[in-house]
Amino acid sequence: MSASPRETYERPHRPPRPEGAPAADRRSGIREAALRLFAAQGYRSTTMTDIGAAVGIRGPSLYKHVASKHELLAEIMIGTMEQLIADNTAAVAGTDDVREQLRRSVEAHIRYHARHRLEAFVGNREIGSLEQPDQDRVLTRRSDYERRFRELIERGMAERAFGVQSARIASYSILDMGIGVASWFREGGEFTVDQLAYQYGDIALRIVGVRTPDVSGDDQ
Repeated sequence: MSASPRETYERPHRPPRPEGAPAADRRSGIREAALRLFAAQGYRSTTMTDIGAAVGIRGPSLYKHVASKHELLAEIMIGTMEQLIADNTAAVAGTDDVREQLRRSVEAHIRYHARHRLEAFVGNREIGSLEQPDQDRVLTRRSDYERRFRELIERGMAERAFGVQSARIASYSILDMGIGVASWFREGGEFTVDQLAYQYGDIALRIVGVRTPDVSGDDQ
């Protein structure tokens, strides 16, 4: 049985920053506290007072740095998608081989979700909490991200490098693996992030019908 969000994510307790801390550092600390609170108790249950208390800022002073908790949620979720897209762009650069491009795309996807578990958790759960037009901004970026995987798979099918019936189903299956990793992966466990990413790359290639070597030596 998987742990509940309250069991998995701890409420942040952070000492107040010095009053002379740079505004950018203060803003970053507020965003990080909001992220942890959104993950631990949900966006709707989190108040600006909770966020202020987590960073040692009381009352109206918090509004000098951020207008609302919704602004923080939108910033977190849009930033998550933009980073995933940037990582994907970097991953496919430098090779034209569709198999290698898919592997690199999947490895980047898994690395992000292993290293940014809270962002992935909040982004997956709180899409319905976003108001317009920010919800559409996130959904547009999500569609772009999924399309990158789907078009790569379609190209592999056209080149007869991949043997799969539906590029869309395959892309959804591959993207869902990231959400799973974000829910269970822990640093210091059985696998490093790089080991995890490589193995998921193998799984993704198998999903699209590419035969990968069995590292146990029992490949038939």
